[in-house]
Amino acid sequence: MSDARKPIDLLLRGAAQVASPAWDSNLPLQGARMSELVTVSDGSVAVHAGRIVKVGPAAELDREFHAETVVDASGCTVTPGLVDPHTHALFVGSRDEEFEARIRGRSYAEIAAAGGGIQSSVRAFRAASPEELSRALDRHLHTFLEHGTTTVEVKTGYGLDYRHELGGLEVLAGRRRKGPPWVIPTFLGAHAIPAEFAQQRTAYLRLVIETMIPEAAEEAEFCDCFCENGAFDVAEARQVLLAGKAAGLRPKLHAEEFSCLGGAELAAEVGAVSADHLMAVSDRGIAAMRDAGVVAVLLPSTTLFLGLNSYAPARRMIDAGVAVALGTDFNPGTSMTPSLPLVMTLACTMLRMTPAEALVAATRNAACALGRGDRIGDLAPGRHADLVVWSVPNYRFLAYHFGVNHVREVVCAGKVAYRRPG
Repeated sequence: MSDARKPIDLLLRGAAQVASPAWDSNLPLQGARMSELVTVSDGSVAVHAGRIVKVGPAAELDREFHAETVVDASGCTVTPGLVDPHTHALFVGSRDEEFEARIRGRSYAEIAAAGGGIQSSVRAFRAASPEELSRALDRHLHTFLEHGTTTVEVKTGYGLDYRHELGGLEVLAGRRRKGPPWVIPTFLGAHAIPAEFAQQRTAYLRLVIETMIPEAAEEAEFCDCFCENGAFDVAEARQVLLAGKAAGLRPKLHAEEFSCLGGAELAAEVGAVSADHLMAVSDRGIAAMRDAGVVAVLLPSTTLFLGLNSYAPARRMIDAGVAVALGTDFNPGTSMTPSLPLVMTLACTMLRMTPAEALVAATRNAACALGRGDRIGDLAPGRHADLVVWSVPNYRFLAYHFGVNHVREVVCAGKVAYRRPG
């Protein structure tokens, strides 16, 4: 007797729970909608040709599909692959001495003034060969994949001169062609004023705007700027972002991390896809982001790692109707973690977000913060088949049972890209 079931490539079968953000729109979820999840008990996910075909009860999908490969997900939870919309993963070396210095009472600003901070990473970056940078990036990205992240935004910003910033983008372009996790490059030449331009601020800004940005547009998707005391002010950031926008790079902005300068309002003014950090954001800035549809990317692991108490006001933002996303800010100085599940725990405990909101923020809304809300971030039929099988009974455990890597398998483009050993 012939099998009348439809042939598919992959079936993730019999999960204790399949959990996904609501999938009736390509837009980020706001307000009460950030708590809306589609959940299926004893559920399965059918995948074919790298796309999600159907999500539903296991018995129903067993009757409908015949899979070439079946992954037994019994006792586990299946979610979309996590999406990290803010990282500085293109670096070499470490800044562990600064970590200890902060513990001993030195501030971020004091460390930077003594030649540490971003300038320390710049020196290490410039001393590394492209091959060394590529190997370091590969190691970092594999760790993201091991923790359930299937799409990673990666910024430049540790080169801070023409050769090294554009060289960094070439490294990202090469890694982008290799496959999972999927890399989205952002140009951050305006991360800091490099030491050799300390007395020539205007000249460096001109170099970024007139020379770097036009060439960066060939490889990068976004243009970012660090708008903060000691970095770039609002007027300078406006010049950078508008130049990037004219070159075809969508704006993103480091805004209101330590000081309320009006960065959130600037993000709204220039039509940025996201404003990131926002620990010091004002009510006016929140309203401006809401009205302009700017996604707020919150990075609580940075606040934790710096030993601060000024966490971003997530509840005020969500209640005001701002779409909130979560990222790791993975970097060697202020957030040395690639773990979005850890960030989800911090979002729940320190930002007072619910586990459902945290999952939405690390999937659908994070995808929208990268302009990919129509492709990834939920389990809607037709979406790219990037999924994670977690060894937990339901989605709440991703934030609840913290400090443990619960990833069992990671699927990217419909193929198992990582399986936990043993």
